[in-house]
Amino acid sequence: MSYLFTSESVSEGHPDKVADQISDGILDNFLAFDPNSRVAIETLVTTGQVILSGEVSSSAYIDVQNIARDIISSIGYNNTEYKFTGESCAVMSIIHEQSEDISRGVINNKKEEQGAGDQGIMFGYACNETENAIPLTLEISNQILKELSFMRKEKILDYLRPDSKSQVTIEYDEDDNPINIDTIVISTQHDEFDKDENKMLSVIKDDIINKLMPRVINKFPDRIKKLFNKKIKYFINPTGKFVIGGPHGDTGLTGRKIIIDTYGGRGAHGGGSFSGKDPSKVDRSAAYAARHISKNLVKAGVSDEILLQLGYAIGVSKPVSFHVNTCGKSNLKISDSRLSKIINDIFDLRPFEIESRFKLRDPIYSETSSYGHMGRKCIKKTKSFNSIYSDTKNIEVELFPWEKLDYIEQITKSLKL
Repeated sequence: MSYLFTSESVSEGHPDKVADQISDGILDNFLAFDPNSRVAIETLVTTGQVILSGEVSSSAYIDVQNIARDIISSIGYNNTEYKFTGESCAVMSIIHEQSEDISRGVINNKKEEQGAGDQGIMFGYACNETENAIPLTLEISNQILKELSFMRKEKILDYLRPDSKSQVTIEYDEDDNPINIDTIVISTQHDEFDKDENKMLSVIKDDIINKLMPRVINKFPDRIKKLFNKKIKYFINPTGKFVIGGPHGDTGLTGRKIIIDTYGGRGAHGGGSFSGKDPSKVDRSAAYAARHISKNLVKAGVSDEILLQLGYAIGVSKPVSFHVNTCGKSNLKISDSRLSKIINDIFDLRPFEIESRFKLRDPIYSETSSYGHMGRKCIKKTKSFNSIYSDTKNIEVELFPWEKLDYIEQITKSLKL
């Protein structure tokens, strides 16, 4: 029998994502001026207020308040009607130094034996449902909001405000193949441009369905375009009005959108968030490594779907567990346990080796903090960092390096595919 599956996404103006972007922006600045920084930044945003907390050990001095203000303004919170702007909000920093009891587990005379920054479990996932190997429900949800953000910033729909959410439900057959798109939910913050709420909602609905959605659909290949049909149930601003939003409408916290950050509810999640954490925190770096392995396995033809789990102990360099689950879709004649042993021998999953393989000490994290950490394009970019305490830094980085398909040949050789 067929079944329905749903994923959601939120825009860069959603309060939780505002917090993520501030945390990752501060992290990037610390890494730009001191790549050996140890950083764990948590951010809270609410009406007219930003609170920065967490632990940092670094030789760099960063103006965290101005970084936070610049990020808020760049998102689009620059109108006093929003009750939250980069220029006017109060920014309080209660950041302190990293605990010695944590750092002693990470620091080692032999860099390659650097311990994990914490215990925990991490998952990687990939499937052949989309070209970038993430679930289609999440891919469409993200694409809707990316396009909505573009239309807001380009003033194609000039009444839009920064906060928005999307949700996509797809019907799958019993073999897990998408049949059609069943439901699309879009809630977008907007100006109060008409006193008649019904007329205002009618305009928004018409613009979303007839202006936004055609642009979204055109982003996809023909096989996915066919899933968009006239029977789709649309719920646009279901409450009827969405003027009060952003941090004024709802408090935002770092790390509260971990499912959106990863696989939209498919596969599994270990529970640890990413944003604001330097790569010594395996919550982040090992999750990237697990995604990298999973994607390369799927693209190598090992299985149509892969779920990979890692386990770490604080202060210990090697994972305490490693398991590859082919989700009953393996194209091999060997067991998952045998596959796990072969793949584990290919990849060095000690924290220092993960950092080195993906150059995770580069300031590459701001770009991850909205629209997902997985399924993105690996591109090179030069980033500039300004500081009143140091010279400007221009650094060439490679974004989303864990999305590279650079192990397919080694995998196929080891498995004799």
